[in-house]
Amino acid sequence: MGKNKKNVSNVVGAYPTCNACGSRNAVWDAWAEWNIAIKSKKPKPVLKHYICDKCGKDTEVVWELDLEFRKKCIRFLNDALRSGERDNSTVLITSGLKALGDKFIEAACFAVATFDQFSEDNDPYQEHDFGAIDLQGEKLFWKIDTYDQSMSMLSPDPANPKITHRVLTIMLASEY
Repeated sequence: MGKNKKNVSNVVGAYPTCNACGSRNAVWDAWAEWNIAIKSKKPKPVLKHYICDKCGKDTEVVWELDLEFRKKCIRFLNDALRSGERDNSTVLITSGLKALGDKFIEAACFAVATFDQFSEDNDPYQEHDFGAIDLQGEKLFWKIDTYDQSMSMLSPDPANPKITHRVLTIMLASEY
């Protein structure tokens, strides 16, 4: 890979392409052996190179990212958080929202969960990570941020739920 290219082979949505013909049909040679102890086949890599099923050549692979697939993964995970799936996530409400009472908070959470007014203006990356809502005369914002599991830095791969902790914050617009 070039000096400025990041290795993306372990990123969600990455796929190997044949360096010779550009095909996505580059496969890694391996064999499987029967494991008596666990009664199953276990893949065992035997060669440290790829072969292209299209052109038939041994090849070095170039890793590419399917950006549309990644966007869909992030959008799916963000929508799941908003609608109640709380694995690897935290939901925060601000003090201004809390001051409006439990019934208002409940209505705000429902409004965030059912929000579907995404457009090019408020969702340019199509990840469903921000929204603005008018509720009972109050303007609310909600946003989703993605961090690593320790919450010490941004997630290196927001499309991967195993290494990403999502934070949904619901706030009054005046608190932004």
